[in-house]
Amino acid sequence: MAIDDAARSAAEPLDDFDGLLTWGPLQAWVEAAALPGFGRVVAAELLAGGSQNNVFRMTRADGSAFVLRRPPRHLRANSNATMLREARVLRALGGSAVPHPEFYDVCDDHDVIGVSFYCMGLVDGFVPAGALPERWADDGFRLQLGPALVDAVAHLGAVDPAAVGLGDFGKADDWLARQVSRWRSQLDGYGELDGYDGPAIEGVDRVGNWLDANRPASCRIGVIHGDYQFANIMLAHDRPAVAAIIDWELSTLGDPLLDLGWLLTAWAEPDDPPGKPGMIEPWIGMPSRADLIAEYGRRSGRDMRDMPWFFVLACYKLGILLEGTHARACAGLAPKHFGDLLHQMTLWLFARANQSIDHL
Repeated sequence: MAIDDAARSAAEPLDDFDGLLTWGPLQAWVEAAALPGFGRVVAAELLAGGSQNNVFRMTRADGSAFVLRRPPRHLRANSNATMLREARVLRALGGSAVPHPEFYDVCDDHDVIGVSFYCMGLVDGFVPAGALPERWADDGFRLQLGPALVDAVAHLGAVDPAAVGLGDFGKADDWLARQVSRWRSQLDGYGELDGYDGPAIEGVDRVGNWLDANRPASCRIGVIHGDYQFANIMLAHDRPAVAAIIDWELSTLGDPLLDLGWLLTAWAEPDDPPGKPGMIEPWIGMPSRADLIAEYGRRSGRDMRDMPWFFVLACYKLGILLEGTHARACAGLAPKHFGDLLHQMTLWLFARANQSIDHL
Protein backbone atom coordinates (compact mmCIF):
# COMPACT_ATOMS: atom_id res chain seq x y z
CA MET A 1 0.00 0.00 0.00
CA ALA A 2 1.43 3.39 -1.00
CA ILE A 3 1.82 6.00 1.75
CA ASP A 4 -0.64 8.39 0.06
CA ASP A 5 -3.24 5.61 -0.16
CA ALA A 6 -2.56 4.74 3.47
CA ALA A 7 -3.11 8.34 4.54
CA ARG A 8 -6.48 8.42 2.80
CA SER A 9 -7.43 5.09 4.37
CA ALA A 10 -6.51 6.36 7.84
CA ALA A 11 -9.53 8.66 7.77
CA GLU A 12 -11.88 5.76 7.04
CA PRO A 13 -13.34 3.67 9.86
CA LEU A 14 -11.83 0.22 10.15
CA ASP A 15 -13.87 -2.96 10.35
CA ASP A 16 -13.86 -4.35 13.89
CA PHE A 17 -14.89 -7.78 12.57
CA ASP A 18 -17.95 -7.90 14.78
CA GLY A 19 -16.05 -7.08 17.94
CA LEU A 20 -12.92 -9.17 17.42
CA LEU A 21 -10.82 -5.98 17.28
CA THR A 22 -11.24 -2.83 19.40
CA TRP A 23 -9.53 -0.12 17.42
CA GLY A 24 -9.01 2.68 19.92
CA PRO A 25 -6.97 0.72 22.47
CA LEU A 26 -5.41 -1.44 19.75
CA GLN A 27 -4.11 1.55 17.78
CA ALA A 28 -2.47 2.91 20.92
CA TRP A 29 -0.88 -0.48 21.64
CA VAL A 30 0.40 -0.83 18.05
CA GLU A 31 2.15 2.55 18.14
CA ALA A 32 3.94 1.62 21.39
CA ALA A 33 4.77 -2.01 20.54
CA ALA A 34 7.90 -3.55 19.02
CA LEU A 35 6.47 -3.79 15.50
CA PRO A 36 7.92 -2.93 12.07
CA GLY A 37 7.13 0.45 10.53
CA PHE A 38 5.33 3.41 12.04
CA GLY A 39 1.91 4.98 12.25
CA ARG A 40 -1.58 3.73 12.88
CA VAL A 41 -3.11 0.63 11.30
CA VAL A 42 -4.92 1.78 8.16
CA ALA A 43 -6.11 -1.58 6.82
CA ALA A 44 -6.97 -4.95 8.34
CA GLU A 45 -7.69 -8.19 6.51
CA LEU A 46 -8.95 -11.40 8.10
CA LEU A 47 -6.66 -14.14 6.80
CA ALA A 48 -8.16 -17.00 8.77
CA GLY A 49 -10.81 -17.19 11.41
CA GLY A 50 -13.51 -19.30 12.99
CA SER A 51 -13.68 -21.82 15.77
CA GLN A 52 -9.90 -22.20 16.09
CA ASN A 53 -8.16 -18.78 16.10
CA ASN A 54 -8.34 -15.53 14.17
CA VAL A 55 -5.44 -14.20 12.13
CA PHE A 56 -5.32 -10.69 10.65
CA ARG A 57 -2.97 -8.94 8.25
CA MET A 58 -2.43 -5.40 9.52
CA THR A 59 -1.07 -2.59 7.33
CA ARG A 60 0.36 0.54 8.94
CA ALA A 61 0.41 4.12 7.63
CA ASP A 62 3.91 3.70 6.13
CA GLY A 63 2.85 0.60 4.19
CA SER A 64 4.60 -1.91 6.47
CA ALA A 65 2.62 -4.93 7.60
CA PHE A 66 2.44 -7.52 10.33
CA VAL A 67 0.16 -10.36 11.41
CA LEU A 68 -2.00 -10.32 14.55
CA ARG A 69 -3.24 -13.61 16.01
CA ARG A 70 -5.98 -13.79 18.65
CA PRO A 71 -8.23 -16.52 20.10
CA PRO A 72 -11.60 -17.48 18.61
CA ARG A 73 -14.79 -15.60 19.37
CA HIS A 74 -16.03 -18.41 21.62
CA LEU A 75 -13.13 -18.70 24.04
CA ARG A 76 -12.01 -22.02 25.42
CA ALA A 77 -10.86 -22.29 29.02
CA ASN A 78 -7.21 -21.96 28.02
CA SER A 79 -7.50 -19.66 24.98
CA ASN A 80 -5.63 -16.70 26.46
CA ALA A 81 -2.90 -18.88 27.98
CA THR A 82 -2.50 -20.57 24.59
CA MET A 83 -1.74 -17.24 22.90
CA LEU A 84 0.97 -16.52 25.45
CA ARG A 85 2.47 -19.99 24.99
CA GLU A 86 2.54 -19.57 21.21
CA ALA A 87 4.27 -16.22 21.60
CA ARG A 88 6.79 -17.74 23.99
CA VAL A 89 7.80 -20.57 21.69
CA LEU A 90 8.09 -18.32 18.62
CA ARG A 91 10.28 -15.91 20.58
CA ALA A 92 12.45 -18.82 21.76
CA LEU A 93 12.93 -20.17 18.23
CA GLY A 94 14.30 -16.88 16.93
CA GLY A 95 17.63 -17.42 15.21
CA SER A 96 17.18 -21.20 14.99
CA ALA A 97 17.10 -23.31 11.83
CA VAL A 98 13.40 -24.05 12.43
CA PRO A 99 11.27 -22.32 9.75
CA HIS A 100 8.75 -20.17 11.64
CA PRO A 101 7.15 -16.71 11.53
CA GLU A 102 9.28 -13.96 13.04
CA PHE A 103 7.99 -12.97 16.48
CA TYR A 104 7.38 -9.26 17.16
CA ASP A 105 5.41 -8.62 20.34
CA VAL A 106 2.71 -10.00 22.66
CA CYS A 107 -0.08 -8.42 24.70
CA ASP A 108 -1.65 -9.94 27.81
CA ASP A 109 -3.60 -6.76 28.71
CA HIS A 110 -7.26 -7.65 28.11
CA ASP A 111 -8.20 -3.97 28.16
CA VAL A 112 -6.81 -3.72 24.61
CA ILE A 113 -9.07 -6.11 22.65
CA GLY A 114 -10.51 -8.25 25.43
CA VAL A 115 -8.11 -11.19 25.01
CA SER A 116 -4.41 -11.98 24.86
CA PHE A 117 -2.86 -11.75 21.39
CA TYR A 118 0.50 -11.52 19.69
CA CYS A 119 2.03 -10.15 16.50
CA MET A 120 4.43 -11.76 14.06
CA GLY A 121 5.89 -11.32 10.61
CA LEU A 122 4.28 -12.12 7.29
CA VAL A 123 5.44 -15.34 5.62
CA ASP A 124 6.04 -15.48 1.88
CA GLY A 125 4.38 -18.83 1.29
CA PHE A 126 1.12 -20.74 1.05
CA VAL A 127 -0.71 -23.47 2.97
CA PRO A 128 -1.01 -26.56 0.73
CA ALA A 129 -4.61 -27.71 0.35
CA GLY A 130 -6.29 -29.43 -2.58
CA ALA A 131 -4.65 -28.84 -5.95
CA LEU A 132 -1.06 -27.65 -5.66
CA PRO A 133 -0.09 -24.52 -7.61
CA GLU A 134 1.59 -25.15 -10.96
CA ARG A 135 5.20 -25.03 -9.84
CA TRP A 136 4.58 -27.40 -6.93
CA ALA A 137 2.39 -29.68 -9.03
CA ASP A 138 5.42 -30.35 -11.24
CA ASP A 139 7.55 -33.33 -10.22
CA GLY A 140 10.61 -31.12 -9.64
CA PHE A 141 9.09 -29.48 -6.57
CA ARG A 142 6.40 -31.93 -5.48
CA LEU A 143 8.68 -34.93 -5.12
CA GLN A 144 10.83 -32.93 -2.70
CA LEU A 145 7.82 -32.16 -0.51
CA GLY A 146 8.28 -35.16 1.77
CA PRO A 147 11.99 -34.53 2.44
CA ALA A 148 11.28 -30.81 2.97
CA LEU A 149 8.64 -31.58 5.60
CA VAL A 150 10.97 -34.03 7.34
CA ASP A 151 13.82 -31.50 7.25
CA ALA A 152 11.73 -28.80 8.94
CA VAL A 153 10.43 -31.03 11.73
CA ALA A 154 13.87 -32.60 12.26
CA HIS A 155 15.28 -29.10 12.86
CA LEU A 156 12.59 -28.56 15.50
CA GLY A 157 13.38 -31.91 17.11
CA ALA A 158 17.03 -30.88 17.39
CA VAL A 159 16.27 -27.80 19.52
CA ASP A 160 17.49 -28.12 23.12
CA PRO A 161 14.57 -26.82 25.24
CA ALA A 162 16.76 -25.68 28.12
CA ALA A 163 19.14 -23.82 25.80
CA VAL A 164 16.33 -21.65 24.39
CA GLY A 165 14.55 -21.03 27.68
CA LEU A 166 11.86 -23.68 27.24
CA GLY A 167 13.00 -26.18 29.84
CA ASP A 168 9.72 -25.73 31.72
CA PHE A 169 7.49 -25.53 28.65
CA GLY A 170 5.77 -28.82 29.46
CA LYS A 171 5.85 -31.82 31.79
CA ALA A 172 8.74 -34.04 30.85
CA ASP A 173 8.51 -36.50 33.76
CA ASP A 174 6.79 -39.80 32.91
CA TRP A 175 5.84 -38.41 29.50
CA LEU A 176 5.35 -41.81 27.90
CA ALA A 177 3.27 -43.18 30.78
CA ARG A 178 0.95 -40.18 30.87
CA GLN A 179 -0.09 -40.04 27.23
CA VAL A 180 -3.07 -42.40 27.08
CA SER A 181 -4.68 -41.29 30.35
CA ARG A 182 -4.13 -37.62 29.49
CA TRP A 183 -5.94 -37.79 26.17
CA ARG A 184 -8.59 -40.28 27.25
CA SER A 185 -9.60 -37.91 30.06
CA GLN A 186 -9.91 -35.12 27.52
CA LEU A 187 -12.17 -37.27 25.37
CA ASP A 188 -14.33 -38.12 28.37
CA GLY A 189 -14.54 -34.43 29.25
CA TYR A 190 -16.35 -33.61 26.00
CA GLY A 191 -19.43 -35.24 27.51
CA GLU A 192 -19.98 -32.06 29.51
CA LEU A 193 -20.96 -30.18 26.34
CA ASP A 194 -24.71 -29.91 25.77
CA GLY A 195 -25.81 -31.64 22.58
CA TYR A 196 -22.88 -34.04 22.41
CA ASP A 197 -23.94 -37.63 23.09
CA GLY A 198 -20.47 -39.04 23.57
CA PRO A 199 -17.81 -40.45 21.25
CA ALA A 200 -19.12 -42.96 18.73
CA ILE A 201 -15.60 -44.05 17.75
CA GLU A 202 -14.79 -47.69 17.13
CA GLY A 203 -11.57 -48.95 18.65
CA VAL A 204 -10.86 -46.19 21.19
CA ASP A 205 -10.29 -48.58 24.11
CA ARG A 206 -8.35 -51.09 22.03
CA VAL A 207 -5.91 -48.44 20.79
CA GLY A 208 -5.44 -46.97 24.25
CA ASN A 209 -4.84 -50.39 25.83
CA TRP A 210 -2.32 -51.29 23.12
CA LEU A 211 -0.40 -48.05 23.62
CA ASP A 212 -0.18 -48.60 27.37
CA ALA A 213 0.91 -52.21 26.94
CA ASN A 214 3.59 -51.47 24.34
CA ARG A 215 5.24 -48.27 25.54
CA PRO A 216 8.87 -47.79 24.44
CA ALA A 217 11.46 -48.27 27.15
CA SER A 218 12.55 -44.64 26.94
CA CYS A 219 11.99 -41.40 25.05
CA ARG A 220 13.85 -38.20 24.21
CA ILE A 221 12.26 -34.95 25.36
CA GLY A 222 12.36 -31.94 23.06
CA VAL A 223 10.16 -29.13 21.81
CA ILE A 224 7.24 -30.48 19.76
CA HIS A 225 4.83 -28.57 17.58
CA GLY A 226 1.96 -30.86 18.50
CA ASP A 227 -0.03 -30.50 15.26
CA TYR A 228 2.44 -30.97 12.42
CA GLN A 229 0.35 -31.46 9.28
CA PHE A 230 -0.36 -29.80 5.92
CA ALA A 231 -2.78 -27.27 7.43
CA ASN A 232 -0.05 -25.95 9.72
CA ILE A 233 2.84 -25.48 7.33
CA MET A 234 3.49 -22.90 4.62
CA LEU A 235 5.47 -23.88 1.55
CA ALA A 236 7.79 -21.42 -0.17
CA HIS A 237 6.65 -20.13 -3.56
CA ASP A 238 10.12 -20.09 -5.10
CA ARG A 239 11.84 -23.22 -3.78
CA PRO A 240 10.90 -26.74 -2.66
CA ALA A 241 11.05 -25.99 1.05
CA VAL A 242 8.92 -25.23 4.10
CA ALA A 243 8.73 -21.44 4.50
CA ALA A 244 7.27 -21.65 8.01
CA ILE A 245 5.63 -23.94 10.52
CA ILE A 246 2.56 -22.09 11.80
CA ASP A 247 -0.21 -22.49 14.42
CA TRP A 248 1.83 -23.39 17.50
CA GLU A 249 -1.13 -23.68 19.90
CA LEU A 250 -0.38 -27.32 20.80
CA SER A 251 3.37 -26.87 21.19
CA THR A 252 4.86 -28.32 24.36
CA LEU A 253 7.61 -30.66 25.53
CA GLY A 254 7.51 -34.26 24.38
CA ASP A 255 9.29 -36.74 22.18
CA PRO A 256 9.81 -35.19 18.71
CA LEU A 257 8.98 -38.56 17.13
CA LEU A 258 5.34 -37.69 17.87
CA ASP A 259 5.58 -34.76 15.43
CA LEU A 260 6.81 -37.15 12.76
CA GLY A 261 3.96 -39.53 13.61
CA TRP A 262 1.56 -36.61 13.19
CA LEU A 263 2.95 -35.94 9.73
CA LEU A 264 2.50 -39.60 8.84
CA THR A 265 -1.22 -39.36 9.68
CA ALA A 266 -1.51 -36.74 6.92
CA TRP A 267 0.12 -39.10 4.44
CA ALA A 268 -1.71 -41.53 2.14
CA GLU A 269 -0.86 -45.04 1.02
CA PRO A 270 -2.81 -47.54 -1.12
CA ASP A 271 -3.69 -49.91 1.75
CA ASP A 272 -5.02 -47.19 4.08
CA PRO A 273 -8.63 -47.55 5.29
CA PRO A 274 -11.25 -45.74 3.17
CA GLY A 275 -12.99 -42.55 4.25
CA LYS A 276 -10.11 -40.12 4.65
CA PRO A 277 -10.93 -36.51 3.70
CA GLY A 278 -9.22 -35.08 0.63
CA MET A 279 -5.45 -34.75 0.30
CA ILE A 280 -3.28 -32.41 -1.69
CA GLU A 281 -3.15 -33.20 -5.40
CA PRO A 282 -1.47 -34.63 -7.37
CA TRP A 283 -0.23 -37.34 -5.02
CA ILE A 284 1.37 -39.66 -7.57
CA GLY A 285 5.02 -40.42 -6.95
CA MET A 286 5.05 -39.31 -3.32
CA PRO A 287 7.36 -41.22 -0.95
CA SER A 288 5.97 -43.81 1.43
CA ARG A 289 5.66 -43.44 5.18
CA ALA A 290 8.63 -45.81 5.49
CA ASP A 291 10.67 -43.47 3.29
CA LEU A 292 9.84 -40.50 5.52
CA ILE A 293 10.76 -42.47 8.66
CA ALA A 294 14.10 -43.47 7.15
CA GLU A 295 14.76 -39.87 6.07
CA TYR A 296 14.06 -38.57 9.58
CA GLY A 297 16.40 -41.18 11.03
CA ARG A 298 19.17 -40.04 8.68
CA ARG A 299 18.67 -36.37 9.48
CA SER A 300 18.25 -36.77 13.24
CA GLY A 301 20.53 -39.72 13.96
CA ARG A 302 17.77 -41.35 16.01
CA ASP A 303 16.94 -45.03 16.27
CA MET A 304 13.53 -45.34 14.55
CA ARG A 305 12.48 -48.78 15.80
CA ASP A 306 9.82 -47.33 18.10
CA MET A 307 8.21 -45.29 15.32
CA PRO A 308 5.14 -47.60 14.94
CA TRP A 309 4.17 -46.79 18.55
CA PHE A 310 4.51 -43.06 17.95
CA PHE A 311 2.40 -43.29 14.80
CA VAL A 312 -0.41 -45.04 16.68
CA LEU A 313 -0.12 -42.45 19.47
CA ALA A 314 -0.40 -39.68 16.88
CA CYS A 315 -3.58 -41.25 15.49
CA TYR A 316 -4.99 -41.57 19.01
CA LYS A 317 -4.19 -38.04 20.15
CA LEU A 318 -5.14 -36.30 16.90
CA GLY A 319 -8.39 -38.24 16.68
CA ILE A 320 -9.33 -37.16 20.22
CA LEU A 321 -8.42 -33.53 19.55
CA LEU A 322 -10.49 -33.43 16.35
CA GLU A 323 -13.41 -35.00 18.16
CA GLY A 324 -13.31 -32.00 20.47
CA THR A 325 -14.28 -29.69 17.62
CA HIS A 326 -17.05 -32.12 16.65
CA ALA A 327 -18.33 -31.99 20.24
CA ARG A 328 -18.17 -28.19 20.22
CA ALA A 329 -20.08 -28.17 16.94
CA CYS A 330 -22.79 -30.35 18.47
CA ALA A 331 -23.04 -27.74 21.25
CA GLY A 332 -23.34 -24.91 18.73
CA LEU A 333 -19.85 -23.54 19.46
CA ALA A 334 -18.35 -24.37 16.05
CA PRO A 335 -19.74 -24.74 12.49
CA LYS A 336 -21.59 -28.05 12.11
CA HIS A 337 -20.14 -28.88 8.69
CA PHE A 338 -16.62 -28.38 10.08
CA GLY A 339 -17.33 -30.57 13.09
CA ASP A 340 -18.77 -33.30 10.86
CA LEU A 341 -15.69 -33.21 8.62
CA LEU A 342 -13.33 -33.53 11.58
CA HIS A 343 -15.41 -36.38 13.04
CA GLN A 344 -14.95 -38.21 9.74
CA MET A 345 -11.19 -37.74 10.10
CA THR A 346 -11.34 -39.02 13.69
CA LEU A 347 -13.03 -42.21 12.53
CA TRP A 348 -10.35 -42.66 9.86
CA LEU A 349 -7.53 -42.10 12.35
CA PHE A 350 -8.80 -44.78 14.71
CA ALA A 351 -9.36 -47.15 11.79
CA ARG A 352 -5.75 -46.53 10.71
CA ALA A 353 -4.45 -47.00 14.27
CA ASN A 354 -6.27 -50.33 14.58
CA GLN A 355 -4.94 -51.36 11.18
CA SER A 356 -1.39 -50.58 12.32
CA ILE A 357 -1.85 -52.68 15.46
CA ASP A 358 -3.14 -55.59 13.36
CA HIS A 359 -0.07 -55.45 11.12
CA LEU A 360 2.55 -55.38 13.90
